[in-house]
Amino acid sequence: MTNYVILGTGVAGIAAAQAVRAIDKQGKIIFVSNDPHWYYSRPGLAYYLAGEVEEKQLYPFGPAEYKALDAHFWQATVSKILPQEACVLLNDGKRLRYDRLLIAVGASAVHLSVPGAELQGVVKLDHMEDARQIVAQARRGRTVVVVGGGITALELAEGLAQRRLKVHLFIRTARYWSSVLDESESNIIQHRLKEDKITVHYETELAEILGRQGRVTGIRTGNGQQIGCDILAYAIGVQPRIQLAKEAGIACERGILADEHLRTNFPNIFAAGDVAQVQDPISGRSVIDSLWAPARDQGQVAGTNMAGKSRVYIKPVSFNVTRLAGITTTIIGNVGLGSGRDEDQVAIARGDSETWRTIPDAIIAQSGFDVNHLRLMVTGRNIVGAIVMGDQKLSAALQTLIRERIDISSIREQLLAPHAPIAEILAGFWSQVHDFRSRRPVASASAPTLRRVSSIG
Repeated sequence: MTNYVILGTGVAGIAAAQAVRAIDKQGKIIFVSNDPHWYYSRPGLAYYLAGEVEEKQLYPFGPAEYKALDAHFWQATVSKILPQEACVLLNDGKRLRYDRLLIAVGASAVHLSVPGAELQGVVKLDHMEDARQIVAQARRGRTVVVVGGGITALELAEGLAQRRLKVHLFIRTARYWSSVLDESESNIIQHRLKEDKITVHYETELAEILGRQGRVTGIRTGNGQQIGCDILAYAIGVQPRIQLAKEAGIACERGILADEHLRTNFPNIFAAGDVAQVQDPISGRSVIDSLWAPARDQGQVAGTNMAGKSRVYIKPVSFNVTRLAGITTTIIGNVGLGSGRDEDQVAIARGDSETWRTIPDAIIAQSGFDVNHLRLMVTGRNIVGAIVMGDQKLSAALQTLIRERIDISSIREQLLAPHAPIAEILAGFWSQVHDFRSRRPVASASAPTLRRVSSIG
């Protein structure tokens, strides 16, 4: 009987266990995690914070699903991974032997390093206990300062505003999420935040958290301004939990390096999810995603290979549907503006992908008004990235056009023309694509508007 040990109970670990159990009905699956809540929806924490869902709705598994896994769950902390002995050492001294090991421990929030960061009332949104703590403190709080410029910082600001707190949002740059959004998109977010009575402080840096009797009473900015508050919430990025792997001699860079089978440099040790750094076939770079869908897919591939089958993980086009200031926003592929990592983030943000910053010789075409906004990144023959804000009718079509690298040469000049009705052009083109596929399920290379190309540029 094969022993499968999975470190972490997030979506990557659960997906791996499901894949293992589909192949190996007899093997022993053991999860090890110090999180007492086991498997829950981490993306759903923002909705719980905003009061839109109850805590019980964050748990996708019931007794029947856990029974189908036929797995053992150990609440423990791993102190060492010992590859030469094929076991993990727990904090209580117990050794847990494995034949196959999956490291799916995810990423953790980067901590603030300013005076006062240890005060009660300083919070982050990293896991279930964080969310519970924030909700409890919000009941008796009146004013909160939120520090950060990515998705999670906005979720904190919006969630606490929904709970009727006065919210100040500190952003170190001149506009929101400048490495991913363009100026028009940032302005849309800014306008909506103002409508929600959230005060945004641009080009503002937190210098010190002030307190009395161990509790937060306010903050001081880099330019000396003081603001009173009961809560200081921060989201300045996440870092993959690679320390155990590094100490064990497992190859790491920013994350744990994994090949196309999600194997590490040890053949019986695999990595998946936010902790894994995998090859992007389009850019050729080794990247980290902090997204739910890739974590699930990586877990499925890792579990299949752990159970003895062979399956290759091909990193898909990065894709995320989120809400920014209440606006449904879809981000697909390479959409960055060449500014590199956002200065508000110490590391990659949760709900983010490093590939969003990649812009290989791209040209920007954009169109938008109010909250409906569409931006494309276009190369010679392809759309390589898109942001869709508000109206989502074209999101699915764009995902297909980008993922399959469908040749858009026939409409390229129309898209790039000044004041082009981009949505109309795309809708017409997609109608042709759809009709062609309906007539001929397998696309022919001779069809000029549907030709797929093997490289970008």
